[in-house]
Amino acid sequence: MSYERRKVRVGRVVSDKMDKTVVVVYEWSRPHPIYKKAVRRQTRFNAHDPENQCQLGDMVRIVESRPTSKTKRWKVAEILSSKEIAELQPEEIQVDESVASAAATSALNAEAAEPASPAPEDEETDGQ
Repeated sequence: MSYERRKVRVGRVVSDKMDKTVVVVYEWSRPHPIYKKAVRRQTRFNAHDPENQCQLGDMVRIVESRPTSKTKRWKVAEILSSKEIAELQPEEIQVDESVASAAATSALNAEAAEPASPAPEDEETDGQ
């Protein structure tokens, strides 16, 4: 296969959990055969990344290549842009103590401002 005729795609990295492999989503559109409205589609490619340089969210250019494994038929040619994605867990986020105490105080004030509504009593009906 000559280098001129190799297919080239630009897509977004959606998974980099495998060793030397990334999953790239290529989005494309074509008109619906009957209604002629543009329909968007996504294709997922497994691409070879030998140095594990790609990260989640990167825009990459992939090039068609000979089969590297059972599912890999593409390789990463270049990383076009990197996008930083925060990998914080909810437990890692520290809330400022003054903000937390102010929120608790406002919640208590809101409960005190509401008039106490009487609890509805269950009416017992006689089974006559």
